[in-house]
Amino acid sequence: MSAPLELQGPAAPPRSNGELVFDQPWESRAFGMAVSLYEAGAFTWPQFQGALIARIGAWESAAAPDEPYNYYRLWLAALEDVLGHLRAISDEEISARTRALAQRPPGYDHRGNTH
Repeated sequence: MSAPLELQGPAAPPRSNGELVFDQPWESRAFGMAVSLYEAGAFTWPQFQGALIARIGAWESAAAPDEPYNYYRLWLAALEDVLGHLRAISDEEISARTRALAQRPPGYDHRGNTH
């Protein structure tokens, strides 16, 4: 089973010459997490796609967005929404893990560190 990624429309991932585009390593990891969890049966693709479209719509309708458009930030927020809605992970767990990851030094993931 693979994720039925939409090639067009509001939930379509960024592409260049048909290939997915990731500007930062975390973006490909967030993408892979969502696809892997979908393939493992944690949620349906329409559930995730609906959450992603809602996040994109909320960003678009904000009068003055707090941050520039970043597809994968919205992707990650949609994944958090779906997992939170399914009670697969608590808001506190998401916040704690986010803080832990944010405290890693720059380049941490590129030095072969695994913990």
